[in-house]
Amino acid sequence: MRSIAAELITAKIAAAIVDINLHLPPDVERTLREAEQKETSAAGRSVLQKLLQNAQIARADGLPLCQDTGTCVVFLEVGQEVRISGNLNEAIQSGVARGYQSLRKSIVRDPLDRVNTQDNTPAVIHTEIAAGDTLKINLLAKGGGAENKSALYMLRPTADKNEIVKKVVEIVQKAGSAPCPPLILGIGLGGTFDTAPLLAKKALLREIGSAHPDQNYAALEKEILQEINKLNIGPAGYGGITTALAAQILTAPCHIA
Repeated sequence: MRSIAAELITAKIAAAIVDINLHLPPDVERTLREAEQKETSAAGRSVLQKLLQNAQIARADGLPLCQDTGTCVVFLEVGQEVRISGNLNEAIQSGVARGYQSLRKSIVRDPLDRVNTQDNTPAVIHTEIAAGDTLKINLLAKGGGAENKSALYMLRPTADKNEIVKKVVEIVQKAGSAPCPPLILGIGLGGTFDTAPLLAKKALLREIGSAHPDQNYAALEKEILQEINKLNIGPAGYGGITTALAAQILTAPCHIA
């Protein structure tokens, strides 16, 4: 049995929150550079150049990449041979509060009274039990604009891949420029009403450009991305072939109906 101190978890989360809000991940920056070279729209190419310049300024000056520093979504994988020395939930929430001290606080305590919690807590926490003696923590700073354009759709059990492609493209087309393209699309297939959106969000954790382990879904991801980039929404909605940088699928078993 391995013991992990709650304070260590708090410190790690606080540092990671600052890092993900100030530094563009290498895979995202690489993909943006590749897109900038391929973009056929002058306006779209200009937007991509400004995004890359923004990332350089944020990194050099210690500034957030975006004014919306997001809802903190925490994915935990807790090894069954791990013992937390202290309260795990409190450790996570304290880390979030500490990390957001110098960042914008966007969380309100209630959907109706809209009173800001002043520290960006509570974080949304998803926990899985895993084998071993390690504790793995993944964080998303999920922006409100992109979250607002999320969608859940119930497919018929007879649905084929063409219907999946069509529905995803419809949702992206309807969203237009509102979610600040270029997008990274997380797509959850299967599971239940509550698990499909979680699969979609977890799919965002995958490195851009990495192949789906199942060749059928790898091909489906490629087809979805190609169809979306035919919409001519483009970077920031100014037109072009870069409406999305990636489409990433995560699946789960589901009921026959």
